[in-house]
Amino acid sequence: MKKKVLVGMSGGVDSTVSALLLKRDGYEVEGLYMKLHSKPNYHEIHLERAKKAAKFVGMKLHVLDLQDTFNEKVFQPFIDTYAKGETPNPCALCNRGLKFGEMVKFADRVGARYVATGHYIKTDGEYFYQADDDTKDQSYFLFYVKKEILPRLIFPLGERKKSDIKEFAASIKGLESFASQGESSEICFVETTYTDLLKDYVQVDNVGEVLDRDGNVVGEHKGYMHYTIGKRKGFTVLGAHEPHYVLSIDATKNQITVGKKEELACNSLTINNLNMFNDKQEFDTSVKLRYRTKAVACHVKIEQDRASITLKESVFGVAIGQAAVFYDDDKLIGGGWICGV
Repeated sequence: MKKKVLVGMSGGVDSTVSALLLKRDGYEVEGLYMKLHSKPNYHEIHLERAKKAAKFVGMKLHVLDLQDTFNEKVFQPFIDTYAKGETPNPCALCNRGLKFGEMVKFADRVGARYVATGHYIKTDGEYFYQADDDTKDQSYFLFYVKKEILPRLIFPLGERKKSDIKEFAASIKGLESFASQGESSEICFVETTYTDLLKDYVQVDNVGEVLDRDGNVVGEHKGYMHYTIGKRKGFTVLGAHEPHYVLSIDATKNQITVGKKEELACNSLTINNLNMFNDKQEFDTSVKLRYRTKAVACHVKIEQDRASITLKESVFGVAIGQAAVFYDDDKLIGGGWICGV
């Protein structure tokens, strides 16, 4: 009896090749296209591509409308986090609640033991591991996925290079168009910039005061939601002769505090809402504090659902609301949400 797998289909080359590889490996494959956000014309285009891919692979394609769930679990928290003057990470929330939450529930409905996607990441059923293609590795965004579902996950692209996937698709008659498609944006529901999106829901443009570390007013900004920690443009600092960076944001007063780059240095932080893949309470490891940054050595002490992190070297621009993700070499061992710096 063939093992049944449900593949998340986006209409892109990665999910298409993943489904094809699984089919060739002898799995009984079905696809699932999830309607998440409501960006205009997005689903019309991508669903047609997913249907084309499913037809080529020779599999059934299900369509699941999760727009209400997405709004509740991902989009509204995205708005709320910026409104608090923090920096959100919607992809990690989406992966936990929808792509590896609602999708797993749907897999149960259709009798699929396994769930697969085109993410660049690896798993042994107990831990996640960074993908072999470090330029495409998506492990940082999957740290919040529930541990108990790892044995059900398959990632056909974890040991492959993105360039090889495109070349593979280009070599197969009927898949050439998938190989030439453009890359999807990092945050799928943001059309241009996050501030353009926020303007439809909250007041973004609201001139406020720029302060120095001593609380003196030294300039003005165009609204605190335009800024994240570490940003160095878009505000004025009277008499400044060198770059200034956003050090902190006070949403209630619509103020930002700025300073020189060395004042951005962070040596310790606190995280909450932990999601750990082992039971250690105190350990040395490495932590990544933003996507596309290198992991730095640290000491971690966990107490209940909070952890104190002491960094072995300074990190610049640490933002509340972002994820802190722990790695032991290429093994992802857990993480949490930055709540104090």
